[in-house]
Amino acid sequence: MPVNFSTYMTEWLYGEAGYYKNFKAIGKEGDFYTAVSTSRFFGASIANYFYTLIKEEKADKNGWLIEIGAHQGYLICDMIQWLYTCDPALVKTLHFGIVERQPEVRKIQLAYIKERFGDDVQIKHFNDISEVKVAYAFVVANEIFDAFACELLKDEKIAMVKENSIEWHPAPKQILSWAKKHYLTQGEIAIGYEAFAKEMAEGIKQCDFISFDYGEKYVRNDFSIRVYRKHETFPLFDETLLLKESFKKDDITYDVHFKHVSEAFEEVGFKEIIYETQARALIRFGIIEILEAYAKQTTQAKYAREADKIKTLLSPTMMGDRFKMIYFKK
Repeated sequence: MPVNFSTYMTEWLYGEAGYYKNFKAIGKEGDFYTAVSTSRFFGASIANYFYTLIKEEKADKNGWLIEIGAHQGYLICDMIQWLYTCDPALVKTLHFGIVERQPEVRKIQLAYIKERFGDDVQIKHFNDISEVKVAYAFVVANEIFDAFACELLKDEKIAMVKENSIEWHPAPKQILSWAKKHYLTQGEIAIGYEAFAKEMAEGIKQCDFISFDYGEKYVRNDFSIRVYRKHETFPLFDETLLLKESFKKDDITYDVHFKHVSEAFEEVGFKEIIYETQARALIRFGIIEILEAYAKQTTQAKYAREADKIKTLLSPTMMGDRFKMIYFKK
């Protein structure tokens, strides 16, 4: 029996022996790079913005800092380190959490956090965002919305998978209705944004949520879904790509439709505050000032290396324009 592509993708990424079931290296040794793996100043700049909110009493210094999908834990640790630099007392008043369901990945995260901070920082793990029940949280996520399963639509048909081969079957009315509303004739339709937003809204009374991902607010009417393998990209419909060989072994992802994300969050009471390129967001958060401060306390060679990394984050031809930041408040 063929299964919906979203079911197949869920099994690919999160099923038994799925791609994300165990810890995956990111960076030179992995299948892809992320902003987090590029520079510690990525996390420092987000933490710098959080610190500004705390100083302006727009965020609770006794609340939570939570990362969703923390991989090894680099981002939340970089944020904690910067908050400590700004005000050491915050590490004592704030609570820290990671949403991560994979036990093996949790072990890697805890080991890295202990390596960075010893026993001075304690992290609480949550299996799912629905477990987070707090009065205030500053929530951050890097590249999570592209990891939600999706359906594939083309000519009013959806992709079904049978024995690692794609077949096209008539799309359900619900899918066609959503596609018509968003003027989508061909492309991906993410599954799960609405439930995710609803669970976050129900569990966190007041929330600042910042997320970075690649994509746009408009519909492209083309497929962006692709497979990453050792820094090479293979479109899903590439004739040379064999699903049987890639299934669970390589990463699979697609461009985020940020309008869909925004609709899901606004429907449950969040307000979209900012949507902009990663470059604009990081500059707004103070990454240039952080780099200038670093220059005064390090060698020229170390400064040059860090400046080169930040160029990767900000350059329009690299990550700067390709990645977007969306910020919601509740």
